[in-house]
Amino acid sequence: MKLANPAPLGLTGFALTTWMLSMVNAGWYTGAGVPLVLASAFAFGGTAQFFAGLMEMPRGNTFGFVAFCSYGAFWWTFALFVQFFAAKVPADFVGWWLIMWGVFTFYMWIGSLALNRALMLIFLALWITFFLLGFGDLLGMPQLHPLGGYMGLVTAVLAFYLAAAEIINETHGRTVLPIGART
Repeated sequence: MKLANPAPLGLTGFALTTWMLSMVNAGWYTGAGVPLVLASAFAFGGTAQFFAGLMEMPRGNTFGFVAFCSYGAFWWTFALFVQFFAAKVPADFVGWWLIMWGVFTFYMWIGSLALNRALMLIFLALWITFFLLGFGDLLGMPQLHPLGGYMGLVTAVLAFYLAAAEIINETHGRTVLPIGART
């Protein structure tokens, strides 16, 4: 029995939600856009991505399982935090939360070095994004937020590309969009 590849679903949920939040972080939009980010975080970034992670388990893909379930849970946590608790939590504590996500993403990036180059670039851009945003909050340096936003936009573009490549390459039965596959 052939199982569907859940990675494009997880990558697209991640990419779309990351893009929306990163536009706010980069300063393209004000906080007035955050409610749509939260809706995306609950439904697509969180739920669809988490389910994609669960679908990676029977395929034996530990990396995909941990990545998609973890970042799906990240989006749920982010949405719940912003909706209900953000006003009560000091910015430097939020900074530590983002930095810890950066640490997790850094070791996932190291794991991704054994996989395709497109995935490796996503994790590279993402750990840089988390550290920029985290240190911006931790050190009280708001000028790092737009940089983190722009790195988040790069991350989202890379994730959209890999999702598209996996769908297009599989449906065409050949490499149309290269991903820098490891041999």
